[in-house]
Amino acid sequence: MPDFKILFMGTPEFARTSLEELVKNKYNVAGVITQPDKPAGRKMILTPPPVKEYALSENIPTYQPQTLKNEEFFELLKNINPDIIVVVAYGKILPKNVIDYPKYGCINVHASLLPKYRGAAPINAAIMNGEKVTGITTIYMDDGIDTGDMLLKEETEIGENETFGELHDRLAQIGGKVLIKTLEQIKNGAAKRKKQPENGASYVAKIDNNICEIDWNKTAEEIHNQIRGLSPAPTAFTWLNGKKLKIYKSRVSNDNIVELLEVQSEGGKKMSAKDFINGRKNVKPDEREGILFKFSR
Repeated sequence: MPDFKILFMGTPEFARTSLEELVKNKYNVAGVITQPDKPAGRKMILTPPPVKEYALSENIPTYQPQTLKNEEFFELLKNINPDIIVVVAYGKILPKNVIDYPKYGCINVHASLLPKYRGAAPINAAIMNGEKVTGITTIYMDDGIDTGDMLLKEETEIGENETFGELHDRLAQIGGKVLIKTLEQIKNGAAKRKKQPENGASYVAKIDNNICEIDWNKTAEEIHNQIRGLSPAPTAFTWLNGKKLKIYKSRVSNDNIVELLEVQSEGGKKMSAKDFINGRKNVKPDEREGILFKFSR
């Protein structure tokens, strides 16, 4: 049975999957550090992160510090006294004294084939840039952003119509399994470090709403990649008859036009493009915005 004492640091659903793998494989997770609860939904109800929900269901001590940079957190770290720290989409930069604390280091699960797509939104970026392959890389953390020595990689192909949400869920599962393999190698003294080459390195910032509006001057493939790279959230959009139209699914037709498959009008519900057309008197079946998209029928 694995005997590492692990401190797990993570926040969203992607991180929860890795924590579930640790528990399933009977690793000793001595504590969980996650982000504070945040308001969510239209009613802005204070909601715990997915990692917290799962950790509490497994009776794992869970902490939500506002900062990692004060003496209070470092005292907590010393009290937990982990052999290794596992970080998966935690959402804050770790101070050097935290990275340097555990005997076996800090391990990070990152959703790209490093050194490409370091940073906060590697899955979105891979899709939006039209990549055909992505994957998971585990690294020893250093004080840079996703710049540490690599341990293991696993590749996976990206489907031509695969959305961010679909790829996210697949990579979360792959990430959990690669994490277990990584920990096994470290425990057995078989882990091999490999420095990241700077050639081919790139960085992607957190996704914001500024990149969500569709520019219809781009190619059909670029628009399709934008739509699927932002689906289901924050969601690409355009304007139709003066109202915002969110687009969740699309495909590129044989005549190189973006065909919309799933949409949501302003104030409405998500629906198929066919239902959208059938329910609107002011949109004719053959209406297009410019010459670049059509609704699926």
